[in-house]
Amino acid sequence: QLRLVESGGGLVQPGGSLRLSCAASGARLGSYDVGWFRQAPGKEREGVACVNSVGAFKAYTDPVKGRFTISRDDSRNIVYLQMNNAKPEDTGVYFCAARLVRLIKQPCVTAKDEYSYWGQGTQVTIFS
Repeated sequence: QLRLVESGGGLVQPGGSLRLSCAASGARLGSYDVGWFRQAPGKEREGVACVNSVGAFKAYTDPVKGRFTISRDDSRNIVYLQMNNAKPEDTGVYFCAARLVRLIKQPCVTAKDEYSYWGQGTQVTIFS
């Protein structure tokens, strides 16, 4: 059973940077697409970014394009989310999630309903 644990959250000022990590255990991440999602207080969970199982396809939602970068290191069974030029609206709990791929090299998606395995989340707060 795949298990995911996020880390790296914290407090940062606007314009600052954070790197979130999603560490997997129980299975090799190389068979999974991985996505990052976030949930602000009182709002629905939304997609942020995803990377497909072979790392060849990445997608970002509009609010984070040009500022966030997703990457994966399958040798360490970890996926990262580099957050640059942070904004107050980036505040929320960040979750990573994984879905088992059916076709190698298929594109990933940032729709949360496509993912079956979830971590517990890490809090990110952007404040002045």
